[in-house]
Amino acid sequence: MKKSIAIMAGGGPAPGINTVIASVAKVFLKEGYRVIGIHDGYKGLFSFKPQLIDFNFELCDKIMNVGGSALQMSRHKPKDDEFRTDFFVNNNVRLLVTIGGDDTASTANRISKFLTENNVSIQNIHVPKTIDNDLPIPEGSPTFGYQTAKEAGVRIAATVYEDARTSGNWFVVSAMGREAGHLAFGIGAACHYPMIVIPEMFNETRISFEKIIKLVISSIIKRKILGIDYGAAIISEGVFHFLTNTEIEATDISFTYDEHGHPELGNVSKAHIFNMLLQRKLKELNINVKSRPVELGYELRCVAPSAFDLLYCSLLGIGVNTLFNEGKTGCMVTSGPNGDIAPLYLKDVEDKNGKVKPRLVNIHSQKTQLVFRNNLHFIHERDYEQARQFVKNPEEYDFLKILNWD
Repeated sequence: MKKSIAIMAGGGPAPGINTVIASVAKVFLKEGYRVIGIHDGYKGLFSFKPQLIDFNFELCDKIMNVGGSALQMSRHKPKDDEFRTDFFVNNNVRLLVTIGGDDTASTANRISKFLTENNVSIQNIHVPKTIDNDLPIPEGSPTFGYQTAKEAGVRIAATVYEDARTSGNWFVVSAMGREAGHLAFGIGAACHYPMIVIPEMFNETRISFEKIIKLVISSIIKRKILGIDYGAAIISEGVFHFLTNTEIEATDISFTYDEHGHPELGNVSKAHIFNMLLQRKLKELNINVKSRPVELGYELRCVAPSAFDLLYCSLLGIGVNTLFNEGKTGCMVTSGPNGDIAPLYLKDVEDKNGKVKPRLVNIHSQKTQLVFRNNLHFIHERDYEQARQFVKNPEEYDFLKILNWD
């Protein structure tokens, strides 16, 4: 039977998935392998009748620069008792290529261990995909899809900011990011937004809705002092990761709930929640500012990859073949700033429960501090006197005091 490799994609879409698939497939087809695509992620991989697709050069050439994914994706997280070896044995699979974020990588790690324990000689190489940029690959190397999503987000966010300037209003933008704020920070910094709120900036104090809203109001007041009556704040949805269900439910938003009794945040607009809380507080303070919510997330996931990600994803795809031929397994493929391919072993970046640890924004880096301390608008101690025309207690809206920063 012909040797084969299998490719599957888990989690949500990100620009460049098809580029990775096409690049992996082309190089292995060239070496005489059968290239099998598995629909529905891990759910498809371990089903009794998996939906498969055989890749050839023509199909790869057609999809290589297209957004979305030729392989239907799934967020299914299989339990250990779902793992089986028959698909790998029956199809003479020599390599499983998984494309995904931290959950997909963590499951790939478990599968790698399972196959080893069951004496099935199959290599497993993971390709780090997520617009959240939160996989722990080397500093300076993005997860694929992030740069394209950021670029698409900047186009929208810049238009929103122009709308704010033109209409004399404020906008509250929410950006995807689970527990990391890379996307919100990258978009906000590129667009010179006067306020950026990400989870990592609360490194000296606990996150709360009250603090988030006070940061936005700090920016609004500072801009008023400067004679600027418009603006935009971008907030990472990752802040929700650190809020309790009690705090979230206290917003009075009508939520649906999952089987564990947790609010299903994916069914509501985070920007709407932030904007509603902001308007409540502004009315309480008798500050007349109109604000509107804008959500950035699903609009970014299936855009066509940028030139950066087209090349980057091609290198990662070809790099899978390089690591495979070197006998590497149980690792992520990485491509450094100079394009060099190297493995990052999953066992080296997992926690005690086998889950891959997320890469957060380095809040202490010079780049991050330059943006937060120099490119945002917020109240300083020297603004207190002028700020009192808007609030009685301006020290409560002091950016550095809210965050407990020096």
